Amino acid sequence: MHQFLLQLRRQISALDTAFHIILGLVEPGAQSAGLAEKRSEHLSYHRGEICAFKIHGQELPFEAVVLNKTSGEGRLRAKSPIDCELQKEYTFIIQAYDCGVGPRETAWKKSHKAVVHIQVKDVNEFAPTFKEPAYRAVVTEGKIYDSILQVEAVDEDCSPQYSQICNYEIITTDVPFAIDKNGNIRNTEKLSYDKQRQYEILVTAYDCGQKPAAQDTLVQVDVKPVCKPGWQDWTKRIEYQPGSGSMPLFPSIHLETCDGAVSSIQITTELQTNYIGKGCDRETYSERSLQKLCGASSGIIDLLPSPSAATNWTAGLLVDSSEMIFQFDGRQGAKIPDEIVPKNLTDQFTITMWMKHGPSPGVRAEKETILCNSDKTEMNRHHYALYVHNCRLVFLLRKDFDQADTFRPAEFHWKLDQICDKEWHYYVINVEFPVVTLYMDGATYEPYLVTNDWPIHPSHIAMQLTVGACWQGGEVTKPRFAQFFHGSLASLTIRPGKMESQKVISCLQACKEGLDINSLESLGQGIKYHFNPSQSVLVMEGDDIGNINRALQKVSYINSRQFPTAGVRRLRVSSKVQCFGEDVCISVPDMDAYVMVLQAIEPQISLRGTDHLWRPTTQFESARGVTLFPDLKIVSTFAKAEAPGDLRTTAPKSAVLEEMLHNLDFCDILVLGGDLDPRQECLELNHSELHQRHLDATNSTAGYSIYGVGSMSRYEQVLHHIRYRNWHPGSLETRRFRIKCSELNGRYTSNEFNLEVSVLREARVSDKEHVNHLIVQPPFLQSVHHPESQGSIQHSSVVPSIATVVIIISVCMLVFVVAMGVYRVRIAHQHFTQEAEAAKEAEMDWDDSALTITVNPMEKHEEPGHGEEETEEEEEEEVEEDVSSSSSESEDSEEEEEEEGVGRGRHGQSGARHTQLEWDDSALPY
Repeated sequence: MHQFLLQLRRQISALDTAFHIILGLVEPGAQSAGLAEKRSEHLSYHRGEICAFKIHGQELPFEAVVLNKTSGEGRLRAKSPIDCELQKEYTFIIQAYDCGVGPRETAWKKSHKAVVHIQVKDVNEFAPTFKEPAYRAVVTEGKIYDSILQVEAVDEDCSPQYSQICNYEIITTDVPFAIDKNGNIRNTEKLSYDKQRQYEILVTAYDCGQKPAAQDTLVQVDVKPVCKPGWQDWTKRIEYQPGSGSMPLFPSIHLETCDGAVSSIQITTELQTNYIGKGCDRETYSERSLQKLCGASSGIIDLLPSPSAATNWTAGLLVDSSEMIFQFDGRQGAKIPDEIVPKNLTDQFTITMWMKHGPSPGVRAEKETILCNSDKTEMNRHHYALYVHNCRLVFLLRKDFDQADTFRPAEFHWKLDQICDKEWHYYVINVEFPVVTLYMDGATYEPYLVTNDWPIHPSHIAMQLTVGACWQGGEVTKPRFAQFFHGSLASLTIRPGKMESQKVISCLQACKEGLDINSLESLGQGIKYHFNPSQSVLVMEGDDIGNINRALQKVSYINSRQFPTAGVRRLRVSSKVQCFGEDVCISVPDMDAYVMVLQAIEPQISLRGTDHLWRPTTQFESARGVTLFPDLKIVSTFAKAEAPGDLRTTAPKSAVLEEMLHNLDFCDILVLGGDLDPRQECLELNHSELHQRHLDATNSTAGYSIYGVGSMSRYEQVLHHIRYRNWHPGSLETRRFRIKCSELNGRYTSNEFNLEVSVLREARVSDKEHVNHLIVQPPFLQSVHHPESQGSIQHSSVVPSIATVVIIISVCMLVFVVAMGVYRVRIAHQHFTQEAEAAKEAEMDWDDSALTITVNPMEKHEEPGHGEEETEEEEEEEVEEDVSSSSSESEDSEEEEEEEGVGRGRHGQSGARHTQLEWDDSALPY
């Protein structure tokens, strides 16, 4: 505590006058030792001494003490710490008291009042602090600002010297900013949004005592591009996982109008998929399967099927097998076999096709034939044809002379821009003569020109139907193709005798992918929208920017295929803006993005079942035949990666197989080792099995084909009923078959499952001798010989002695007599049981129509110690047990098969299945 000395000098004066004492007081912590001291004015008294000084005021931190009573000197000092920040100055009154009257203070005389004014000097004890912990500003690129923002710091010191902020400083180096003494920050160069979108700088402050701020402040400057009208907050690449349904394309998009006065806006969103397959992602099943899925009538003739052994006329064409697209380069044509050509093409029929065509330089004036039926030889008359000429689609139909001899419509012309736009379009020509209607992408078009012609004179010249060119059989030295087509074709079909409905046409050309809107109800009343038929273009219109933003945020992409075509789908969003009054309207640039459809998980189709069957000759000859695939299973799996259990390990993920349910579109059963001989063998299947499961089939000597889009379980059920018959199995040893199934017209195929069917042969002696125990053993029955002890003679010899043969014959005769006795006792019960089991026989994998009891004499060596000492009574008991157990096992086997629905052997699915032995005992004579 600093003490201040106040000297009061008493001087005698005729008149008391007031005085002021002005002192300077330095607050604690001052480094200067000098005291600012002011002497009081002189005060004189006539007599006496000064005994005390009294300060008038409440709670003042000062006191005055007398140093010299005679001289009247005293000291003014502080009783407690002085803080300038709490109070900068003090003013109070002080009086002096003498001791002239007596010792009692009440009798003391006091001087006049003197005013004391004390000013407290400041110490720089506080550092500057900023009013805000952080500052943020947004600037536009390309501009120089005088002041971007102002930072402000304060100091709690009381004096102007230490409480004022004299300087600010940017601590962060190499930034294009500067700051002045008032805290205004400006940029020293033009900022670029592309170069750097955000700056973070640290700023400090100094008071006038050059004391820095205790903590720096952070200043964040965001650079925004020059305001340009357009769509904001959207992603250029959008990934689509197959099977994810409808996915929003732009969930956070909004339109920046730069404060433009917009009255209405129209948005067009276009999904561009013209380079995907046939214009978009469509099902790639065969044309026949697609027709059936869409409910088309039967009798459709596919002129461009997938190349195969049965449809080899398309083998020489350029084909994209995954999409069944045939490309014609102006040098190729295909002859349709005569057995495929429709024979009953009447006044009513339908032609359908997918076509992608563009103008070809140098051939614009030539006819480009799509389909042509012309004379095969001698002449060159075109009976009916479909071709492109000068980007016009022309259909020619010439009637025969015997049908009518009048001038009739013969050529029908359509002029459409889509014919030469190099895009995929679906064309349907419905003929109901003389009316011909064209459907393109589901829309109806009438011919703009119809020309008449005379009917064709009758002749006996055969005709040739061709695709991609027209056959010129006459008027040339050598018959050849002419008027070649330049472009791509797919799904070219003819349906004689009937026209397709609008519903079927729309189904056949429908896309499986397109644009969608989530929650139509939430679009609001002010939004109008419209889809094109294929849902590849969506137009929305509204007058409120907020509603337009929310509407576009609900636009989604959807692909309903289970296995969609992977790749890019381009998107374009274009906008048309109208403004109020005479204001200059803003221009919103188009937005280009794309959907990346990811690769679907590929299925692994597996065929499993019994791969070797033995059947007796009687079953081959029976009307039911041999069921080939009684226990066939079709399973489709996919590999799914599974993360390791311990997250701390870096071991690779293991693959787990999971089952997948999907459709199949065909299963082919091929005959291996030569075609079937129709004079003695065939493959059969009841048509009811196909029709109730909505499948079709074709049968030939090369095999059996089941086709149509159906579930794997449907195909399983049908394949379980495929039968093989052979009327003369005497010369047959084995027959081998191979089955293979497909999904999406061969895009995914199963393994090749091979099956061998062998004849179970028997050798019988004369019934008169009743020694059927001497039949030749089947190839799968192997006698097991156990050698006797080393000291014995070779009892295990394969060739028995004559005595052994006599004993065996005697024993077997006895066994047969006992068996016949048991048979007579049980004949009534067995007759009823066999009738009940006859209904189950068709589903049985176990055929026992010709089983005979065979006693193997060599089996006695399997039980050493018994040998030939076994008594006749024991043999009779064993025979009875064998007969009864065989009967019970047969009944149990049939009941199990009826419950499970799958033909299984007597021993179920036991481990090794004993080389998949198939035994037949359904007609065992007890």
